[in-house]
Amino acid sequence: MNARLTLAHLRRYAIARSLFAPTSVADAVQTLGFVQADPIRAPARAQDLTLRHRVAGYRAGDLERLYPTLAIEEDAFVNYGFLPRAHYALMHPRIPRTRWGPTTRRRAEAVLEFVHERGEAHPRDVDAHFAHGAVRNYWGGSSNATTHLLDGLHYRGLLRVARRDNGIRVYAARELQAERLDAATRRARLDALADIVIRKYAPLPLASLGAVVRRLRYGTPQWRSGLGSALVRARKRLAHAHVDGVDWYWPAGEDPRGFSAAGVDGVRLLAPFDPVVWDRARFELFWDWAYRFEAYTPPRLRKLGYYALPLLWRDKVVGWANLSVAGGVLQTSLGYVAGRPPGDARFARQLERELVDMRAFLRL
Repeated sequence: MNARLTLAHLRRYAIARSLFAPTSVADAVQTLGFVQADPIRAPARAQDLTLRHRVAGYRAGDLERLYPTLAIEEDAFVNYGFLPRAHYALMHPRIPRTRWGPTTRRRAEAVLEFVHERGEAHPRDVDAHFAHGAVRNYWGGSSNATTHLLDGLHYRGLLRVARRDNGIRVYAARELQAERLDAATRRARLDALADIVIRKYAPLPLASLGAVVRRLRYGTPQWRSGLGSALVRARKRLAHAHVDGVDWYWPAGEDPRGFSAAGVDGVRLLAPFDPVVWDRARFELFWDWAYRFEAYTPPRLRKLGYYALPLLWRDKVVGWANLSVAGGVLQTSLGYVAGRPPGDARFARQLERELVDMRAFLRL
């Protein structure tokens, strides 16, 4: 395989295995293993932009609407998002690295009791009941103390997100089962979690493989010390090849050579956190230019735009688009790596089809 496998094979394989045939929301989340969430709407949230390519007839907000009926959870994983309940269970009971002091612990217990009594609780109801004041948050601003308590209880697995109310998390109490896991069970859980994230982002260059496995520290801080060993075990069970000076890894039993450019035909506007483009190091290896997420970059320093969506044409990311909605009309600003769009007439037709699909997705 090493003598014949090329970067083009890996690129097409990465796209084809991620952009699978559209299915249901539940099946898409299960296949992806995890869907990263982001609150910015430009023109829609990242989780919706990700699922629209993978769910038949998907419309913005469908995940939030259907969430209470699905066996999925919102939680921290390699970052924050949505994952099947079975994957969620692998990380709990979670033991945070930071312990609460006596005052915070008493307040958290009171909040938890309040949520138990109510069944469900909106943060404003908790705040109105307790009014604990404000605390400093990580960004240097002021955030409501009850919000931090709710976040902490959620992270510890004592609360779960029952639903969202206009984007705001509404919490329900969760009975946390105490478990004493032996070393073999801990290793097995870490290996299963590593496989979930690897399957989502494969094929991965070695540096990226190490990075995604280490990111499991967000979801499993109690097993942080075992991530190095988990990476070693992952490398042993994955398929591997050395291509153009880089070591690549992907799930055993899959052959990256089985995908052609025709198999990934069409134009796609991808979320900044879509699995196809999430790994910026792999992005540059595949497409030889640097894509950056610039929503938090000062406007004067932006090169692509506030929320530039990578523009995929067949197996090439040829540019980007910034989209917004004004007066019910989709506004589109396009940029191209080559300074102009591809000359193929099919590109223009496929781009227009993608924009029509985007309008339907946004219910315009």
